[in-house]
Amino acid sequence: MALSLTVNGDKRTIEVDPDTPLLWVIRDELGLKGTKFGCGAGLCGACTVHLDGQPVRSCSTPLEIVQGRSVTTIEGLATDAGLHPLQKAWVEHGVPQCGYCQSGQIMSAAHLLANNPTPLREDIVAALSGNLCRCGTYSRIIAAVESAAVDGASESTRDGA
Repeated sequence: MALSLTVNGDKRTIEVDPDTPLLWVIRDELGLKGTKFGCGAGLCGACTVHLDGQPVRSCSTPLEIVQGRSVTTIEGLATDAGLHPLQKAWVEHGVPQCGYCQSGQIMSAAHLLANNPTPLREDIVAALSGNLCRCGTYSRIIAAVESAAVDGASESTRDGA
């Protein structure tokens, strides 16, 4: 069955079973490997993407409910102007060790900052509580999100927003 969706701004039509998890369409059909398979049950957060701006677990989201909607993956956060502030902060704070959780962590954090550009530490912890890190780099993750929030606020000020 042909299903249409927009991924990172590009309209795509995919011929797959409508029950196919979005994760496998992103990785296998579209070749976007940044979104990771973790637990397969939507519990670890490694597969987090945005569906119409809301974070979802792509491993447990069937393609049929994505029909006609917009998906943003970790690859879609960067723009022609460069990396997303969170991606920059991730590098600056040396967040990744194994790196497996980072795309899901960043996607959850991006949703937080889009809705709360100046979060408190408690807001960050709550927003990322569903994303597990096997390496335990939570303190660096929180520091990176705090840094991206500060950088984003200063960019908004420079842009007159």
